[in-house]
Amino acid sequence: MVVAVYPGTFDPVTNGHLDIVVRAARLFDRLIVGIYEESPKNVLFSTGERVEMMSEAVSYLPNVSVQPYSGLTVEFAKRVGARTLVRGLRAISDFELEIQMAHMNRELAPEIEFVLLMTSVNYAFLSSSIVKEVACLGGDISGLVPEGVAVSLRRKYNAVAEHARTRR
Repeated sequence: MVVAVYPGTFDPVTNGHLDIVVRAARLFDRLIVGIYEESPKNVLFSTGERVEMMSEAVSYLPNVSVQPYSGLTVEFAKRVGARTLVRGLRAISDFELEIQMAHMNRELAPEIEFVLLMTSVNYAFLSSSIVKEVACLGGDISGLVPEGVAVSLRRKYNAVAEHARTRR
C-alpha cells in the first residue's frame, strides 16, 4: 500500500486544495492530509477548526484522512508510513519555494519521494490569503471554497466585526 501525505496549513481549505486532494487520492492507495499546527503564518482558524473543515470537505473520499501534526513534515510522513509527499503548484513563484523545500526534505529523508501536482487552471489564482481577504470584505466566496468553509469564514468575520464594535 502506497501512502502519501499532502501537508499544509489550509487556513482555510480552498477548492484549489481540494483539487489536489482529489487528484492525489486517485494516485495513491491512502492519502493523509496533514494539517500543520505550528504555522509561522498568522492563522485565522485554530488547528481543530482547520482539521474539522478539511475532514468535512474530504469526507466522501474513502482513502483520504486528515491529521494534525507538528514538527518536521518528513518526520510526520515517516510516523504515518508515507513514502511520498504531495504538494500543489499554482504558478512559477510556487515552484521556487517548492523546489527548495523538496531539496531540503530530500536531505532530511532521502527515502521519501516528492510529487508536485499542478493545480487545475480554474484554481491557479486561488490562495487561502485571497479567500480570507475577499471574505473579510464581504465578497462572494462561493465557488472558491466548500460551502462549510464559507459558512465558517462568515461566522468568524462576523464575530471579529462584533468584537471590534463592542470594544469601541
